[in-house]
Amino acid sequence: MITSKMIKEKAIEFGANLCGIAPVDRFKNAPRGFSPLDLYPKCESVIVCAKRLPIGLLNSTSCVPYSHYNDFLPLELDRISLKLAYYLEDMGYGAIPIPSDNPYEHWESNRMYGRAILSMRHAAYMAGLGILGKNTLVINEEYGNMIIIGAVLTDVNLEADPIIDKTTLCPENCSLCIDSCPVDALDGITIDQQKCRPRSIVTNEKGYTLYKCNICREICPNGKGTLFKKK
Repeated sequence: MITSKMIKEKAIEFGANLCGIAPVDRFKNAPRGFSPLDLYPKCESVIVCAKRLPIGLLNSTSCVPYSHYNDFLPLELDRISLKLAYYLEDMGYGAIPIPSDNPYEHWESNRMYGRAILSMRHAAYMAGLGILGKNTLVINEEYGNMIIIGAVLTDVNLEADPIIDKTTLCPENCSLCIDSCPVDALDGITIDQQKCRPRSIVTNEKGYTLYKCNICREICPNGKGTLFKKK
């Protein structure tokens, strides 16, 4: 019989920095069509993994290092999710790895609004990896908001991790990310992608996608996590 401990040990062995598990019933309020059960009717548990972005990316005067590794790490999460899915299948269980980022099926051109088939940030919250900050990023106590997230759906009923309720990671009286957004895209609950995307995502003449703005990630007092504060 496979256990949560076995899954987490494999996730770390495969390269994850964090791994948490959420029971599928925690996703009962997900939008219709975007619940784990909509993707996999036999799903019992959602395995959520994360890798950290190097803090130094925020210190570069060029946006190229941040842009490159912000795109590279989702592929690393996809590799980890794929290996976990193989691991589960080889033991006789059902598993579906979910892409960490693209592609989207749901896209509204008029709003520049995209929605992945599974919200990774909500999955991370449900699996106890962190809280949802006012900047809409997951804040993990150790790694701050410098994490990229991936997931695997499985038909195994695994022991779940508790949801984190640590308001000190995003205090109610803090609005730095909201106040600092140059296009007023944040309201403390969600993000207006129509305002955010033209400012933060730029395609140059060569066709490269560059991330020009990450103020809401950088300015967060807990954005770099306790790992950074220990140094």
